[in-house]
Amino acid sequence: MTPARQGVPYWRMTRPGFLGLTLVAYALGVAIAWHAGARAPVGVLLAGLAIALLGHAAGNVLNDYEDARSGADAGNHDAIAPFTGGSGLIQHGAVGIEATRRYARLLLLACALGGLLLVAWRRQPELLAIGGLGVALGWAYSSPPLALMARGLGEATVGIAWWLVVVGADALVRGHPSPAPVACGTGFALLVASVLLLNGFPDARADAAAGKRTLRVVLGARHAAWLFSALVFAAHAVAWWAAGFLPGGWAWAPLASLPPALYAGLRLHRDLAHPARLRPAIIAMLAAVHLHALAWVVALATTAG
Repeated sequence: MTPARQGVPYWRMTRPGFLGLTLVAYALGVAIAWHAGARAPVGVLLAGLAIALLGHAAGNVLNDYEDARSGADAGNHDAIAPFTGGSGLIQHGAVGIEATRRYARLLLLACALGGLLLVAWRRQPELLAIGGLGVALGWAYSSPPLALMARGLGEATVGIAWWLVVVGADALVRGHPSPAPVACGTGFALLVASVLLLNGFPDARADAAAGKRTLRVVLGARHAAWLFSALVFAAHAVAWWAAGFLPGGWAWAPLASLPPALYAGLRLHRDLAHPARLRPAIIAMLAAVHLHALAWVVALATTAG
C-alpha cells in the first residue's frame, strides 16, 4: 500500500526538520559567490535549491528503508524523537517498507533528472561531477554493499555531502568551480558531522545490536565524546582563520555558533551514562550549525564586493 493511500504525508517521510541544514548550506555557497561579485538569476537559484533538497530528502527516506531492513530502528527504544532513530513511520505501521523504498527511488530519480536539466541549462558540466558525487554519497551512506554508516564512515560521508552543497551552490552562481568555498564549507561540514556523531549516542545500543558500527559504537562513549569536542573546536578554528580574510572585523562572525556548540559538548560529557538526557544537547548543536552558516551569510553579504 502506498503512503498516499494510508494517509501518510510524503512530507513527513523526508524528515523535514533536518532539511534546514541543506537550506543554510546552500545559502552559504550562494553568499560566498555573491561576496566575490557573482550573480545568478532567481530561477537558477531556486532550481539548484530544489535539487539539493530533493537529494537530502531522498537520502533521509533511503536511510529509513535501510535501517528498517537491518532492524536498527525497530530495536531502538532509546531514540530521542524526532532527532534520532529515523522518522519512525515504518515502525509505527504508518507506511510499508516497500512503499518507503519506492519513494526513495522516486526522489533520487527526480533529483538526478533535475540535476541533468540544470547542467544542460547552465552548460556547466562540473556541476554534474559535484552533484553526482553528492547523490552517490547519499546512496552509499545507507545502502549495501557499501553502507558507510555501518562502517564507521557515516559521519565523514555526511560532512563531505554537505560540504559539496556549499561548493556546488558557489559553482552554480559563479558559473565555474572556485577554491573560495573550501575553507568556509569545511568548518560547516565538520559541524554537520558532529551533529551526526552526537545523534549516535542515544541510538548506540540499537545500532550495535544491528551491526551498525557508527563512530559512537566503534570508539565507545568517552572517546566518541572527545572526538565530538575536537570536531567542534576544529570547525571553529578553520572558520575563524577563513573569516580573518574578510574586511571590517568580521573574523569573529562564524564563532557565533561556538557557545551553543560548547554547551552541547558540556551536556554530552556530563550525560555520557544517560544518553536519554541528550535532547538539549542535540537541539543546541542543531542550532549551532544553522547559526554558523547564517553568521557566515551575514558576514559575506555585508562585505560583498
